[in-house]
Amino acid sequence: MRVDLESVLMKARSVAVLSLVLLSAAAVVACGEGPKPPPQTPVDSSSLHVSPTPAPALDAGNPPEPIAGNNAALSSDAIKAIVSAPDRTAGDLKMDVHRHPEHLLVFTGVAPGMNVADLGSGGGYTTELLARAVGTSGKVYAQNDPTLVKKFMEKSISERLARPADKNVVRVDRPFDDPFPPEAKNLDLVTMVIFYHDTVHLGVNRSTMNRAVFDALKPGGVFVVLDASAKDGDGTKDAKTLHRIEPSVVKTEVEQAGFKLDATDDAWRNPADKRDWSSSPGAAGDRRGTEDVFAFRFVKPKG
Repeated sequence: MRVDLESVLMKARSVAVLSLVLLSAAAVVACGEGPKPPPQTPVDSSSLHVSPTPAPALDAGNPPEPIAGNNAALSSDAIKAIVSAPDRTAGDLKMDVHRHPEHLLVFTGVAPGMNVADLGSGGGYTTELLARAVGTSGKVYAQNDPTLVKKFMEKSISERLARPADKNVVRVDRPFDDPFPPEAKNLDLVTMVIFYHDTVHLGVNRSTMNRAVFDALKPGGVFVVLDASAKDGDGTKDAKTLHRIEPSVVKTEVEQAGFKLDATDDAWRNPADKRDWSSSPGAAGDRRGTEDVFAFRFVKPKG
């Protein structure tokens, strides 16, 4: 639930003013002179910021099942160890509050030894979680569009991949229309976290991109997409302005590539989000992390 700060402050001021008027009238009757009202202290609006309800706790006795291949699924204890690793960055720990990394690792079904790709990996928050999960016997391809890397990401990506936790990460600077290097075949998992909407205003051929994901995955492989939701009926029109996309658009486009929707997860949903403001980190301000985010897990059929 999100607080309408302006309404709260206006009501509070109205009550305060009425109280002072009544006190003043009483003082005039009693003493012939009313007291002077005390000076008002400005309210820091950021202190009234309300975050979405935290995701429910994981059930330690019910670890996720492996989705693709013969990889043994991570236990809940292993997932918690990944998230609480002492060498994770302060920036990543701050993002955990709204990114719910434990649920992401469960929902993706990532496991040791898997070969994984993270499309639109950005600064590598999700990439590093996946890298820790697959371990030294696995591999993570961190893909970003070369133009975006040159403009915005070179420093953050270079710093990320220099970290010991990311030794098993392969940097991939390739366009979304052709996102995988030749050796990235028979993958177990592909993720795309809060970036599908960007492919709209970047002019990506999403049909080609989704088919490339399909072809890169092994039968039974998984494609996980999380993104900020637009209002029902808005389709892709808010992709550039509000950095949102209607969930049904993603579902339809990915399924057209041959995938089957396997599961959804409400861990990132926020029903109180009016979906009329930009979820871009630079524009969201104090509301960052309160946007309604949908999560789809698609599977490449085995047959």
